[in-house]
Amino acid sequence: MLSRYFIIYKPFGVVTQFSGEEPTLASLFAFPKSVYPVGRLDKDSEGLLIITDDKFLNNQLLNPRFGHQRTYYAQVEGVPETEALKRLGKGVTINVDGRDYETKPAIAKLLDPIPSLPDRDPPIRYRATIPDTWISLTLIEGKNRQVRKMTAAVGHPTLRLVRWSMEKITIEGFEVGEVREMDQESVYHKLGLTGFRKTGGGRKF
Repeated sequence: MLSRYFIIYKPFGVVTQFSGEEPTLASLFAFPKSVYPVGRLDKDSEGLLIITDDKFLNNQLLNPRFGHQRTYYAQVEGVPETEALKRLGKGVTINVDGRDYETKPAIAKLLDPIPSLPDRDPPIRYRATIPDTWISLTLIEGKNRQVRKMTAAVGHPTLRLVRWSMEKITIEGFEVGEVREMDQESVYHKLGLTGFRKTGGGRKF
C-alpha cells in the first residue's frame, strides 16, 4: 500500500490528535484511519503539520540525530535587542522534564516586514502600552513548548506562535485549516531525503 502525505495549517485551539472532546484534526478533514501526525503542535500554536502513515519519514523527522530544520514565526512581547537574538541563536537554558536543558544552536532574527499570515481566531489580546515584534526562529530540535520557553528565557514571552516550515515544506499560501495532499517524491525532495519511491501526483483539497 502506498503511503499518503497531508500538509495542513493547524488552527489555534485544535489539538494534535484525532479523537477527544475538544476540536481535533478530525474536524478539518476526513483523514484515512492509517495516518498520524508527525510530531505535535500545542493547542495554542498554529501552522505546519505533516500527517502521514510513512514510518520511515516519521523517524527521519523526529529522531534528534537527523536534525531537520523547522522554522517558527513568533510574535513576542517587546522588541528583542541584538543581544537577545544572539542568546537565542547560541542556546539558552530551559526546563525540560524538570531538568535544565541547553538548547542547540538556532537561527534567530527579526522579521521585517511582519509575516503575511491569516488572522488568528481569536486574536491575541492587544495592549497599547506593550509593543510586540515578530521574530523567526529556526531550530533543529523540538522539545516540548521549546520556542515559548526560549523566548521567555530572554525576556520576550511569545504571544502567538506559527510553525512556518520544515526544511522546504511551508504553509505559504495556505488558509487556516487548509489540507493539501502531496506525493512522496515531492515531500522527500522538499525535506532533503533520498531513496524515495515515486507514488503519483499530489492533490489539493
